[in-house]
Amino acid sequence: MMANNVSRDVSQDQSSVAQARKPWYAFATVAAGRFVRFASRVTKHGGSALPGKVVEKIDPGFLTRTLGQLPLGVVLVSGTNGKTTTTRMVASMLSDLGLKVFTNPTGSNFVRGVVSALLTEVTLGGKLDADIAVLELDEAYAVHFVKQVKPRYALLLNVMRDQLDRFGEIDTTAKLLSHVAAATTGTVVLNREDPRIAALAAKAPAGTTVRYFGLADDLRHYFPSDDDMATTVSVEGVAGPLPSVSTPLSPLRGQLPSEREAAAGTAELPADVTLTAVGDHKATFQMDGQDYATDVKLEGVYNLYNAAAALAVVRAVMQDNAAASKATAAANACAVSADELIAAVSRVTPAFGRGEVIDVNGSPVELLLVKNPMGFRLSLASFDPANADTMIAINDEYADGRDMSWLWDVDFTSLRASGVAMVSGVRAWDMALRLGYDQVPVADTNTDLEQAVTAFVNANPGTRKHIYCTYTAMLKTRAVLGRITEVRDAGVGK
Repeated sequence: MMANNVSRDVSQDQSSVAQARKPWYAFATVAAGRFVRFASRVTKHGGSALPGKVVEKIDPGFLTRTLGQLPLGVVLVSGTNGKTTTTRMVASMLSDLGLKVFTNPTGSNFVRGVVSALLTEVTLGGKLDADIAVLELDEAYAVHFVKQVKPRYALLLNVMRDQLDRFGEIDTTAKLLSHVAAATTGTVVLNREDPRIAALAAKAPAGTTVRYFGLADDLRHYFPSDDDMATTVSVEGVAGPLPSVSTPLSPLRGQLPSEREAAAGTAELPADVTLTAVGDHKATFQMDGQDYATDVKLEGVYNLYNAAAALAVVRAVMQDNAAASKATAAANACAVSADELIAAVSRVTPAFGRGEVIDVNGSPVELLLVKNPMGFRLSLASFDPANADTMIAINDEYADGRDMSWLWDVDFTSLRASGVAMVSGVRAWDMALRLGYDQVPVADTNTDLEQAVTAFVNANPGTRKHIYCTYTAMLKTRAVLGRITEVRDAGVGK
């Protein structure tokens, strides 16, 4: 049955490629895109997505034709939280297991960003030397992507309030992701614990396999859905250091009855991979009824659940293609054991700005991306503020979301004892006000992010530092740190 599914996928992919009209000047598409990239870098205008925008205009079929070459198709990763980290996990694991992987590693998750990334990998003739693509797509732009390329695999993570100025309420985001599920030709992997995501199983086409990743019962309370959020100005929460791998996590306070109702509605769904225990750089995953414990390099408890998601889709890729054909080198590489999958996830390193640690004058500086209430809450719960300096940098550029009202749904009471050494970014004073309502002392507030970062990382040499930052603040913070110390490239690597 799996072999038939893959054969069907290939025929559909070939049909899509045939429909991607190739202009007579297509031989020059890659050269034109690379020239635009060179010119934008020289003139410092246009941004990294400009080459993709130009190629989309002059050769609309480029994306479909190029990705249509891939023998194992496309894995599309989307959802509100964890896209970049999970995409990195999936790409790194598949590469570690022997496949040639194309990905968009820096979080450039619009369609033109994918096109721009392709321009760096293809030959001048448009040949892409890869077996499979693993692509992160913004929830809204994923809809445009699947109109051009039908993914063979889709991994849909969660639906949370994020960038309310763009998406509105979360049911709108779920509807956007439903288009991805409906366009997937091979396997859709869904979050069993998010009722809006689990419901997308009904959108999968006939013949498309549905799989789930999930949580053990005693961990569900630690990962509440968006419906379980409560205003934390009046409801205080608990956020402390992670326990040992065998100790249950403390719940986040302020949860609503909807959590129990949602859990009751999805608990009967079979999970292909279940996260059963977590600890400090440790996790236990269950597959086929057997537990596999491992150390991990990932930072933050939320990334351990992302790892379960990554394991589920990687497992689907390897199993499906091993069953489909053992005639090609790519398929032979797909026959892997659960132990090999666990070993692969243990070697994945954090994506840039997502728990990334940069050494500055003997101080480990951790960059922690935050962009919605639950992501911020889980970050605060994952990183002990004791014996560390804390900085928060909040911007409201387009990529961050203009609406910062979500900050009022984050519980900052765990920072009361240690305080916050620095608040910065465009919305620094809004953030400082929010901390004041939770009675968190703030030592300094500076809207000049470069000055703030420099002062923060140079103070108290040798002390661990946490910088919680929105997306554009994280990019600028990395740039500032790059002028102070060595900062690695942001691609997929070990």
